[in-house]
Amino acid sequence: MAFLFDKMKDAVKDVKSNIKGPKPQQETGHVQTQSEDSDQPTQPGKPGKHTHSHIHRSGICSDGDKHHLHRFQSFAPQREGNNAKWYVDGCGYFWAVSVALEQARESIWILDWWLSPELYLRRPPAKNEQYRLDKMLFNAAHRGVQINVIVYKEVTQALTLSSSHTKHWLEDNDKTGNIKVFRHPDHLPDKFTLASGFWNKIKESGLNAAKISSLPGDALKGIYGMNEDSILYWAHHEKLCLIDGHIAFMGGLDMCFGRWDTNQHSIADAHPSDLNHIVFPGQDYNNARIMDFNDVKNYQANKLDRKVNSRMGWSDVSICLSGPIVEDLKAHFAQRWNFIYFEKYDVRRNARYQPIAYHPNRAGIIGHPYVQAEPGAPVEGEGQFHSFRERLRDQYDKGRARLDEERIEIRQHQRGIEQSYPQGPLGGMHIQLMRSCTKWSHGVPVEHSIANAYIETIRDSKHFVYIENQFFITATADEQKPVENRIGAAMVERIVRAARNGEDYHMIINIPAIPGFAGDLKADDALGTRAIMEFQYDSINRGGHSILESIAAQGVNPMQYIRFYNLRNYDRINVSATMARVEQQAGVAYDDARKGHDQQYGQVSESGGNADAFNRYQNAAQNVHDGGGRWDSVAECYMLGGEDIRNVPWSGDAQSEMDAFVSEELYIHSKLLIADDQKVICGSANLNDRSQLGTHDSEIAVLIEDHQEIDSQMAGRPWKARKYAASLRREIFRKHIGLLAPQNIEQPDANFMPIGDTNKYDWGSREDQAVADPLSPQFLDLWQGTAATNTASFAKAFHPIPADNVRNWKQYDEFFERFFKPEEAAKKGADTGRPSTWKYGHVVAEEFSPGQQGLGELKEVLSHIRGSLVEMPLLFLKEEDIAKEGLGLNSLTEVVYT
Repeated sequence: MAFLFDKMKDAVKDVKSNIKGPKPQQETGHVQTQSEDSDQPTQPGKPGKHTHSHIHRSGICSDGDKHHLHRFQSFAPQREGNNAKWYVDGCGYFWAVSVALEQARESIWILDWWLSPELYLRRPPAKNEQYRLDKMLFNAAHRGVQINVIVYKEVTQALTLSSSHTKHWLEDNDKTGNIKVFRHPDHLPDKFTLASGFWNKIKESGLNAAKISSLPGDALKGIYGMNEDSILYWAHHEKLCLIDGHIAFMGGLDMCFGRWDTNQHSIADAHPSDLNHIVFPGQDYNNARIMDFNDVKNYQANKLDRKVNSRMGWSDVSICLSGPIVEDLKAHFAQRWNFIYFEKYDVRRNARYQPIAYHPNRAGIIGHPYVQAEPGAPVEGEGQFHSFRERLRDQYDKGRARLDEERIEIRQHQRGIEQSYPQGPLGGMHIQLMRSCTKWSHGVPVEHSIANAYIETIRDSKHFVYIENQFFITATADEQKPVENRIGAAMVERIVRAARNGEDYHMIINIPAIPGFAGDLKADDALGTRAIMEFQYDSINRGGHSILESIAAQGVNPMQYIRFYNLRNYDRINVSATMARVEQQAGVAYDDARKGHDQQYGQVSESGGNADAFNRYQNAAQNVHDGGGRWDSVAECYMLGGEDIRNVPWSGDAQSEMDAFVSEELYIHSKLLIADDQKVICGSANLNDRSQLGTHDSEIAVLIEDHQEIDSQMAGRPWKARKYAASLRREIFRKHIGLLAPQNIEQPDANFMPIGDTNKYDWGSREDQAVADPLSPQFLDLWQGTAATNTASFAKAFHPIPADNVRNWKQYDEFFERFFKPEEAAKKGADTGRPSTWKYGHVVAEEFSPGQQGLGELKEVLSHIRGSLVEMPLLFLKEEDIAKEGLGLNSLTEVVYT
C-alpha cells in the first residue's frame, strides 16, 4: 500500500549507511540505482514489436536466446480453450472464493502480499461465521486438502501485516499438518538459510551470520538476494488462489483486511438498532488517510472511531480462470514454492514442509521445479528451459540409454515451444500468463513480460484504451530518470499516430487522487506520498517530458485524446438519536457494545465487560424502532434506483445530520487495462517501476482475448467487440457514473459464483446503451459531465484535497489548515471562525445556511452526485516542488517511490 512508503525513510537510511543487524524492509518498496542504457527508447512513430520496455545493465531478460519464442517474452505461451470470469469489487469475488474453498477436495495454493486469517469472505459476520477464512482453511485441511500458502515476509519496521501471525495462526491451529505457510524473502539470512546448500559457497568463504549482518550495504547486496543493481527493497505482490489445480482466482485483491467492498462502497458502518448488521468488524474498518492498520494480530484492537470517521472504500477488479491457463499458474506457483523451499526450508528437516512434485504437462513452459539429480546430490534450481537442456548434456556419461530418453523429452518440449508461439488466429478464449520476476523472487533471470504486454497492447490498439490502476508512474524519455518503464512513451506514440492519421482514438485513465495518506499532506510523515504524487504528476503533465507535454510538443491537443480521473464518494454515519436512546436504556456506550461484537466474531477470549455490553445493548435495541437500520448507510442514493437523498429520513436535529455526512476518496486498487473492448490485461502489477521492471516486486498478470464477438460501435461506426472485455468495461463504467444498481450482500447472483456460471450483464438495457460506445459524443458528454458535476458537488460540500484551486503551499494552508487544522491556522494569525468545529472529511458547514435550511441546501448539492467519478486535479500544487517540502529526497531514497 502506497501510504506505507512514508515509513520507509528510516529503513532506507539504514541500508544507505551500514546494516548493523537484521533490518527488515518494506511492502512494495525496492531500490534500483542508475544504470547504463542498453536499449534505445522507442521514438514516436517508430513502434518496435519486441523492444524492451526499460533498461537492464545486463541486457539479459527471460530465457536468454529463447525468450523471443513466446509473445511478450513471457515464460509461458498463449493458451486457447480457456474460460474467464470477472468480479468488480470484493463482495462478489470473495463470495466466489468461499464457494471454491468449500468445494476443495485436493489442494489449495495461495500467493498473497497479505493474508488475514480472520477475514470474513461473506458478510455480515453475524450470519456467516463459518465463512471466516481461517475456519474455511481448517475445515479443508480436516478433509485432507493439502494447503500451501506463500506470503510476503514484510519489513516489520515499515509494515503492520504481521505475516508471522498469519503463519503461526494457521499452522499452530491446524492439527492435521496439512497447512504449510512459507514467508519470503528473509531480509537477512537466518541460521537455517546459511546452513543450506544455497549458501555453501558463502560458508566456504569464512563468513558467518554475525559477520554478514554487520557488512556495509554494498557488500551485503553482493552476497544476499541481490540481482545486479537492486537492493533489499522488494516484495511478493501477487494475489493468486488455485483450487484443486482446476480453477484459479487472481487479480488485485489480497485476502486481507480492508479489501472487501460492494459496488456502492458504503463508507459508514454504525448500526444503532442492531449491532449484528455490522459489515466491517474489527480491523476491517479502516481508513488509511486517518491511521494505518495497527496490531493486526489482535482482531478487535481497531482504534479508528467509526462514530466520527468513515472508512475508505476499496475499488478493485479480480478474475476467475479455468482451462489450460491454470497449468501455467500452477507451474509459476510450484517454481516459487520449490525455490523458497530449497533456499530456506529444506535444511530445517521439518516433515511438514516438502517440495511440490509438479512438472508442467503443457507444452511451452520455460522453467522446471527444483530437482536433485539423485538422492543426496546438490539441489539444482532450474528456472529456464535452456539451462535444463544443458544440464542433461552434462549427464551424457551417466548412460546413453537414459540420455536418449531425455533427448526425446527435450525434443518434445522444443516442439511444444515452437508450436505454442501463434502464427495466426487461434480458436477459443486465448489467455496468456505474464509476470515480473527475477533471481531474488523466483530464482530465474529477469522477466518483465507484463511491461512488454502493456506496451504492445497500447501500440496495437485501434480506437480506445482504458487503464485503471493504483499508481501511474512512467516515462516517455531518459530525462525522467530514475523512472525507467516506457509505457508512457507507448501512449504518446499511439496518440500522436492517431492524430496524424485522423483516427478516432481516446484513452481514459483512472487512478487514486492520493495514494493513501494520513491527514495533512504537508507533514513530514507524508514525504513518501508527496514523492509518489510528484512522480505521477511528472508522468502526466509536469516536468517537461510528461505524457501531456510530449503530445502537445508534437502539435497535438492532448485533451482530445486522453483524460485522467479519480473516484470519490460520500455516506452518512448513523449517530442519530436512536443510538443515544439505546445507550441510555442499555446503560452502555455504543462503542463498548461494538467492541463486544468484534470480540465475539473475532473469537477473542478477553476478560472485561465488552461481551456483556454487547448483550445489554442488543437487548435494549429490540425496544427501539428506527426502520430496522434501513438508513445506516445512504450509499445507494448515488447509484441506479437508489432513493433520492432529499427523501431519506433522520432521527435527530438538522445540525446532527449535517455533521453525520462524510466523504472520502474511493481508493482505486485495480491493475487493469482494456483495449478496444477486445483485450483485457488484469493482474497484480501496478503501473510503475516497482511492478513493471521485473527486478523488483514479483507480479503476475494475464492477457485475455475472448473469441465471442458482439456487435458494438466505436465513434458511431460498427465495431466487433468481444463479450468478455466489453461487459467488464461497461460494468465498471456504469458503476463509476452511477448507472449500476447497488449490491445486496445477502442476495448473491451469478456474479457471486466461481467460474462455471457466466457473468450476469443486462445487454441492451438503457444503461448498457449509454456506455456501449466509449468514443461517441453522447458517452463523452455523459462521462465528462458526470465527473464535472460530481467534482463541483464534492468541492462545495466537503472541500476535499487535492483540488485545482490549491496551486501552492500558501493556498494549501489557507484551504486546509483554516478548515481542518484550526489550531495551526490560529497560530499563524488566520481567521478560523466557524470552521474550527469541523473535521476533515465532514461537511464544511459555513458553505450553507444555518439549521434546516442549510441541511436542505446540502442535500440539494448531494442529490446531483451520480456514482463516484470525479476529475483529477491536474493543477494541484503545480507551482511547487511537491516532494521537496519538508524532508528532502536523495538519489537512493527517491527511487523507492517509483
